[in-house]
Order: sequence, then structure tokens, then C-alpha cells
Amino acid sequence: MSDSDGKNTLGLRGGPRSGQVKQSFSHGRTKNVVVETKRKRVIVPKPDAGKPTAGSPHLGDPSKRPAGISDAEMERRLKALQMAKAREAEDETRRAEEEKQREEDRQRRREEIEAKEREEQEREERLRAKAEEEERERLAKLASEKRAEQKATEPKAAAGPGPVEDSDTRGGAKPAPRKVDRERDVRDDRPAKAKTREDDSRRAGKLTVNQALTGGEGGRQRSLAAMKRKQERMRLKAMGGGDSREKVVRDVQVPETIVVQELANRMAERVSDVVKSLMKMGMMVTQNQPIDADTAELIIEEFGHKIVRVSDADVEQVIDQVDDKAEDLQPRPPVITIMGHVDHGKTSLLDAIRNAKVVAGEAGGITQHIGAYQVTTDTGAVLTFLDTPGHAAFTSMRARGAQVTDIVVLVVAADDAVMPQTIEAINHAKAAKVPMIVAINKCDKPEANPQKVRTDLLQHEVVVEAMSGDVQDVEVSAKTGKGLDDLLEAIALQAELLELKANPDRAAQGAVIEAQLDVGRGPVATVLIHNGTLRQGDIFVVGEQWGKVRALINDKGERVAEAGPSVPVEVLGLNGTPEAGDVLNVVETEAQAREIAEYREKAAKEKRAAAGAATTLEQLMAKAKEDKNIAELPVLVKADVQGSAEAIVQAMEKIGNEEVRVRILHAGVGAITETDVGLAEASGAPIIGFNVRANAPARQAANQKGVEIRYYSVIYDLVDDIKAAASGLLSAEIRETFIGYAQIKEVFKVSGVGKVAGCLVTEGVARRSAGVRLLRDSVVVHEGTLKTLKRFKDEVAEVQSGQECGMAFENYDDIRPGDVIEIFTREEIERKLA
Repeated sequence: MSDSDGKNTLGLRGGPRSGQVKQSFSHGRTKNVVVETKRKRVIVPKPDAGKPTAGSPHLGDPSKRPAGISDAEMERRLKALQMAKAREAEDETRRAEEEKQREEDRQRRREEIEAKEREEQEREERLRAKAEEEERERLAKLASEKRAEQKATEPKAAAGPGPVEDSDTRGGAKPAPRKVDRERDVRDDRPAKAKTREDDSRRAGKLTVNQALTGGEGGRQRSLAAMKRKQERMRLKAMGGGDSREKVVRDVQVPETIVVQELANRMAERVSDVVKSLMKMGMMVTQNQPIDADTAELIIEEFGHKIVRVSDADVEQVIDQVDDKAEDLQPRPPVITIMGHVDHGKTSLLDAIRNAKVVAGEAGGITQHIGAYQVTTDTGAVLTFLDTPGHAAFTSMRARGAQVTDIVVLVVAADDAVMPQTIEAINHAKAAKVPMIVAINKCDKPEANPQKVRTDLLQHEVVVEAMSGDVQDVEVSAKTGKGLDDLLEAIALQAELLELKANPDRAAQGAVIEAQLDVGRGPVATVLIHNGTLRQGDIFVVGEQWGKVRALINDKGERVAEAGPSVPVEVLGLNGTPEAGDVLNVVETEAQAREIAEYREKAAKEKRAAAGAATTLEQLMAKAKEDKNIAELPVLVKADVQGSAEAIVQAMEKIGNEEVRVRILHAGVGAITETDVGLAEASGAPIIGFNVRANAPARQAANQKGVEIRYYSVIYDLVDDIKAAASGLLSAEIRETFIGYAQIKEVFKVSGVGKVAGCLVTEGVARRSAGVRLLRDSVVVHEGTLKTLKRFKDEVAEVQSGQECGMAFENYDDIRPGDVIEIFTREEIERKLA
């Protein structure tokens, strides 16, 4: 561009691309080039060739150079121009290469598509040729069969008029062969036409209405069976028998309630007929409505069938109750349960027998799960041990341990004697009717007194052999290993007397010792097999859950293919977490297992609903009134195993009194999830995590919603904290303390104040901040506070006994001479749950 006087100027605007040459034009003898950069648009002279020199027109001749442009600036502009040209050339080259590459890609894709189309066409041609060849073979075979049939019928036709045939033959006339030849020619032409028609129908691809109606070679025709049925119906109709069939009498299984449509299906009758019969009986029902078993019985008898009444509980009859034969029974290892008070050394004793360190893995050194282990002694005997918790909260877990055991080993500390959980363990063992062996532990301590243990056991009807009884007792020390061999010998002797046997060659049956929800493995149940053998792949039902054995893991963490009687294993493959103590049974099919589990779940739900529902309106109102007066502490519990969750729930249900109680919103197994946080937020409840943690989304949701999550690993701390929190809901106890009496001598009227009583303090002290009661003839007529307390003209805080003072009540003026004022203080005392 140029201005009015013909000199070059600089354009200050950005171009579409940095360093792009937009246009060139001549100005005098110098060719100028317009270059647009990101910041400005400049006009620079284009050199004739190569690098500009001092003799070039613009560098050497200042008159030809644009005004105000120095040599350095001119050289810089020329370099910028060269760089812009180089970049433009590179861009052009790159664009050409990219276009070439895209063209090659398009060409390659076109070739691939064409190759696929050719392959598909060749495959279709091969299939068409093969089909045509098969059709030609079929038609040729059909023509040959027809010719053979024709040849077979010709001799019979010729054998009829014998003399005529002989005369014709002697005369040399042969009309029959010519006819046969003509027919053969017609038959030879027929396959070609049929072939053409077949090809047309095959090319058509679909059966049209015209083809179906004309019944050509390619059309669908009635089957031979359909033709026979039609002929049979026509024959019966001609004989006058009609289409009547013999009535099929069925045995119809009817539960307590059944839907009308299902009843019709079981009778193989039309639903409309069943509904019509019900309407005749006065019942306006539809096919989707249920009816009771008595009504269904009337309908079944009306239709001529037989009723078989069943109940929902019959689904469990598929679980076989096999009576084992004596020759099938084989010896099995004994199951020994270690029981006793907390911290008496049960797990340490088992550690010493197993040469393991189980107690190191328990929080606080206290057992909080049932542990199942199998030990092989030096003599080769196999023993199965169950280690139960000793804390008071785990009553149900100890009870389960006693129910599945053969022998109970009662561990009593020699320095602590018989304690509450020791007594409970004795009662469990007696209730289960299993033999007991007393192991007196911690005999290595200086303060140990085994004889005191034996004496204390007498109070609970446990007489040891040392005191002429029948219960074996062994002094042991888990720390030093003293007496362990004697204990194992006593167990082996007791097991030999019991003669424990089981049949391993039958469907497995066992009991769930513990169950948990593992993050990586899903629901896992620790099962002790009672009878039979549990194998990988078996389908089983356990409580309200069912599953298929995906893996079996023994107590050492190794995978095993099967587990026989008295073997504890972890079972993987359940669809949910079962309750501890549920019985495991192997069934034949998955459908049976699912049906049994659904029935048990439904029955348990109905039982829970019936237990929580009020039967009458009066009970409902009384329950609502009772709940209104009771303060509740809602809590949501998540634990690592089912047994711990159950023990925590039982311990919390014992917390409270007639004013406050703990309400369990939900108790489950597994990590704390967002669903738990949502439930806790809606109910304003804290979340208690026992040996579990919240996942990342749950932690984030808890922080956002302000939900408190508390983690515990020892049940002592959990119970104490919940008890303290529940104690905070108790209303404070208000205690009154009498501090003095005053008698009114005279009543004065004071302007601006009202009536003021002139009093004499007869006993104790009168205080301004204390509460007062006005007694008239020993009857309380007013209770309130003092508005003023004066001695002479001064306002005072208190007046001692024997002194006179003036008192005025707050918002009360009905005072008379001779009334007595009782002065007292109130004190609030916090209450705690026992």
C-alpha cells in the first residue's frame, strides 16, 4: 500500500497466518512484498536475488528506501520475509504429503471393500451353484424313480389282452413303445421346467401368498401327519362320533392360595371356563386374582380333576434326610470348642497347640470372631478346634460353638478362678449335652491356685477327677507349654469314647460358623461340615441364601477340591451373606436352591412383620404413647463378620432403660457405602464401623452431609461410647435443697413495687437467687422467685436466721400476715446408664 505522496507505509493489522505473504506490487524500480504477521502488517521490499548487499537499490540508495527505515531494520524485515516464505513452503509440502497420504488411505479402503465384495459374490455364486447341482441331482433321481415305476407297470398292462398283443406284435405294429417314448420325452422335458421354477422361487427368497395358494413345487405343503389327522377327523365325523375326546383326569397341586390363571394351567383348562364357573358360584374374579384352597377345590372337582393340597413349606422336602447305614459310616475327627472367660488364655492355648500366633492378629489381644482350625498331633490324630470369644457380648457366638461341637474344653485361669463367662460356658455345654474337659491355664504364675479353681467349679456341679468326679482336668500353661501333651491325650481319650463316625459318601450338610462380606471375593462363609463331602461345583442352600461352590479354602489359606466331615472351610460363591448358625444343605438343581431360599426369606420377613405389628387398636395406641415418651438413639452398624454384627446388636439392645433406648437402624456386613451414609443422614444417626472402613465415595458423602462415622476394633470401647451417648439423652435429675424458712409478720404496700412482706427469718438463710414457696396453713399456695430482698433500705443477697427483712414475690401479691415462706435451691444432676 502507499500514501498520497507515493511512499510506502506500514499496515498495523494481523493476518490470517503468521508470516504469510499476502501480495506484491511495484513501486518505482523496487518490487515490494506485503507480509502479515500476528501483530502487524508490514510492506518490505523484495530483493532481486540472494542476500541483500550494500550495493542493492534499497540498502545503498537511501532515496529509494522507505522513509525512516534503517539498514538494520531493513535487514530484519528481509529475514522475516525469507522465514515466512520458508514456512509457507514447508506448509505446502506438508499439506501435499497429507493429501497424498489421505488419497492412499482412500484407495486402500476402496480396494479392501472391492475385495470383500468380490469374495462375497464368489461365495454366493458357489452356494448358488451347489444348490443348483443338488436340485439337478434330486430332479434326476425323481425322474429315474418315475421311469422305474413306469417300467414296472408296463408288463402288467401288457398281460391283460394277451391275444391282441400277440397279433399286434406279429404284425409288426408297436404302438406302446412309441407311447412310452413320447411320455419319456415329456418326462425328460419336465425336470428342466421344474428346475426353472425352482430357480425362480429360490431367487425370490420368500414364500409369497400366490405361491402358497397355488401349491407349486417350491410352496409349503401340508405334512403327512396333518393329512392323517384330517382323514381321521373326517372318518370320525362320518361315523357320527364327532371330535369328542376322552377326559384326562389330572392331579392338581393347590397351595394355600393360587391365582385363577395358574389354576387353569394346572388343570389344562381354558381360563375363560374357570372364570365362568367362579362367576356361577357368585365370585366376580378375574384371571389375575388369587383364590383360597377351598374355592379351588370346588372348581377342580367341578372340572373332574383330583386335588392335591400342598403348603409352601413343602419346597424344603427336596433336602434329603438320609439315614446312613452302619457299613457306610467312617471315623471322623472330633470337633473341640475352646470356651471360657475373657483373657483367660483360650487363644494363647490354641496358639501353643497350633504353633501359631492368632492372638497377635486380634485387636487388643481379645478374640472377636469364631476361629476354626484343624491340627494334626504328633501321634497323627486330626483335631478340629473352634475358638470362641470370651467377652460378655458374644453370648450367641459361644452358644453356636457349643451346638456344633463334640467336646468342650473349658479354660479357667488359675490366678482368676471361675468368672461370669466361665459359668455361661458351663451352662452352654450342659445345654448341648457334650462332654467337658477343664484346662486350668496360667499355672506358671506364682499366684496360681489350681485347687481354688477345682473348688469353685463344685458350686456349678462340675466335679473334676481330682475330686472323685467324672470331668477330666489338666493343668496347663500356654506360655511354657506345660501340660499340652496331657491335654491332647485327654481329648483323644474322650473322642475315642464317643466313637465319632460320619458318612462321607453323601450330600454335604454343615453349619455356618462365621460369615463376612469380602471386598474382592464377595460373601464368604466359614462352614464346618457335619456329614457328607462338600465339593467344588456343588449347589447348596444355607438359611435365606443359596449359591454354587466356587472355591473351598482351608484354615491355612490353601484351595482344596473337597471338604469331608469335621473339616472347616471357607466357601465362596454365595449370593448373599448368611447368618451365623445357619445350616448348609446340598441340593440337586439351582432352581430348587433358589426356591427354598426365596421361601425362607419370605417366611422370615412375615415373621419379623408379625413380631413388630400391633394386633389391636388399643395395643397400637399404647405402643405409640410408649414410644413418644422414650428417647431413642438411632445407630447404624457395619461389621466385618456376621457374628460380630450380631453380638454388637445384642449388646446395644441391652443399653437403656424406661426413658432411653438404642435403636438399630441397620446392621450389616462389609464396608460402609454411600447408601449407609444416606440412611444415617435421613435418620440423624452415627455410623459405627467395627473392623471395617468407609470407601472413598462414602467418606466424601459423609463429609458433605455431616454424618459422623466412628471406627472401633475392640467391642469394649464401642459399648462404652454408645452407653455414654445414650446417657446424654437422659433428662437431668433435679434435686431440691431446703435452705431456710421465714414468717410474714406484716404486709406493706409500696408504690411502684406492690405488696412487700415484712418477714423474720426463723430458720436457715434467705437468698435472693433462691426459689420460694408460700405456705398458708401448711399448704403451698404459690411457688416462684423473689423480686426483691431488702434489709432496712438496702438490697441484699441473703439474710441470716433471726434477722428481719422485706420480701416481694415476682408477679404475685396475695400475701397475708402469718404465712410462711419456704426458701430452697434447685440443682441439676446428670444421670448415667448403669
